Amino acid sequence: MEWWRTASIYQIYPRSFQDSNGDGVGDLPGIRKRLGYIRDLGFDAIWLSPFYKSPMKDFGYDVADYCDVDPIFGTLKDFDDLLAEAHRLGLKVLIDFVPNHTSDQHPWFLESRSSRDNPKRDWYVWRDPAPDGGPPNNWMSYFGGPSWTLDEKTGQYYLHQFLPEQPDLNWRNPEVRRAMYDVMRFWLDRGVDGFRVDVLWLLVEDALFRDEPENPLYQPGQVDRFRHIHIYQEDQPETREIVQEMRKVLDEYPGDRVMVGEIYLPYEQLIPYYGTAEKPGCHLPFNFHLIFRGLSNWTAQNIRAIVEEYEQSLPPFATPNWVLGNHDQHRLASRIGHDQARVAAMMLFTLRGSPTWYYGDEIGMVDGLIPPEKVQDPAALRQRGAAGEHGLDPGRDPERTPMQWTPHAYAGFSTVEPWLPINPDYPERNVEAQDADPFSMLTLVRTLLVVRRETQALLHGDYQAYKAPPGVFAYLRGGEVLVALNFTGEAKRLSTPGGEILLSTHLDRYEKVGGVLELRPHEGVIVKL
Repeated sequence: MEWWRTASIYQIYPRSFQDSNGDGVGDLPGIRKRLGYIRDLGFDAIWLSPFYKSPMKDFGYDVADYCDVDPIFGTLKDFDDLLAEAHRLGLKVLIDFVPNHTSDQHPWFLESRSSRDNPKRDWYVWRDPAPDGGPPNNWMSYFGGPSWTLDEKTGQYYLHQFLPEQPDLNWRNPEVRRAMYDVMRFWLDRGVDGFRVDVLWLLVEDALFRDEPENPLYQPGQVDRFRHIHIYQEDQPETREIVQEMRKVLDEYPGDRVMVGEIYLPYEQLIPYYGTAEKPGCHLPFNFHLIFRGLSNWTAQNIRAIVEEYEQSLPPFATPNWVLGNHDQHRLASRIGHDQARVAAMMLFTLRGSPTWYYGDEIGMVDGLIPPEKVQDPAALRQRGAAGEHGLDPGRDPERTPMQWTPHAYAGFSTVEPWLPINPDYPERNVEAQDADPFSMLTLVRTLLVVRRETQALLHGDYQAYKAPPGVFAYLRGGEVLVALNFTGEAKRLSTPGGEILLSTHLDRYEKVGGVLELRPHEGVIVKL
């Protein structure tokens, strides 16, 4: 079986994981230093957010050179050394691929905007102004304001779904496709095991550039993007054809190279990105429904509905995947509390398929406290003019604060003040302290990964719902293992055929059970039947 079908993936945000050179920003040599920690936790693979050469207007998601490392993170040799060390430790390495847009400082865009007749003009999406001289249509950016910026020199607007400094590539241009597939080959030739593909569902827009319909659910104060229903600006049929082409590039290489796609869509639109058995697409289209439909309504009934809808939607060849957090979403423990974060971890690592974990969640890191003068997130800063400094939301900074390694100065992340403030709870909440605590969140995650690895039913068994009382989500894996998760602060009981507890989220029960399983408040258990 391909390694990725059961792999547990650990996401690293490079700026915030480990600083090795005392500049307050994490880097590739720092990540290399900590690979043993990830291996010992029990993960199978790491995913690195962008480290490419960039002006850092969106912290690396504005790429100026796809085939080089930004000096703030190190060098290509540092990457090669990291990759070699990860492989020596048995870890696969996935890197971010950002195909939708480049930096406005990328040589391609500098050529494209230089004149209307430049050979690279059509590498980006350019349109004439509307009759009134304004933007070509009503499309809005994720980061606020129109998705269009006027280039006064050439008199046309260019498309950017994010910052104006992130112009969208024109994926209808065959030359763009070839160039980007060559970028993939550059890294595959170096030995990477695959890609997490950024905003995969946004690659192609409506060819007629029609206005999007108004969203009747839009409320004043919501981001501009919510003003419309996105039937023209995203998820176009051609996008899935491109995904199949990307898959063919990966399949040129040995070793089961994998594509994980960032796709924020309902299941009925998400599932087609898997492709078909005859025309395979994305190996693992990210399933974010636990974040958007789950963490905002963290009840056993709702989570069970999310899981079962997904399981029933998947074609037989497709592998499920689950995510509870990432660099764009508030921390797990901040959203549902520390007790339920333990329950959520047990669920993530016992559901069928491939789970992805966000750095620091294994010690229960919470959203950082970011004073207005310390805000770094460009999406938040872009809104400062409208909201005023005192109304500035910290955006995505709270979930990106530095990793808390030790109780010492700067949490062992750096020897100087980091790029973002370290959360004030670091003297108590850190890897060193939790490593010595047999009942810590860190110990739970490490133990969960051992149980997962050593229990074939959890790796390969099918999913089957199990009858449980209100407030409890329970399921069988392979008919041999029962997982029971108490989402409430009350004790619960459910009937079982008997068995032996392999693990409790409280880390204190390994006894046999009879016909009734007693669950304490906020407790999850794994039972071998």
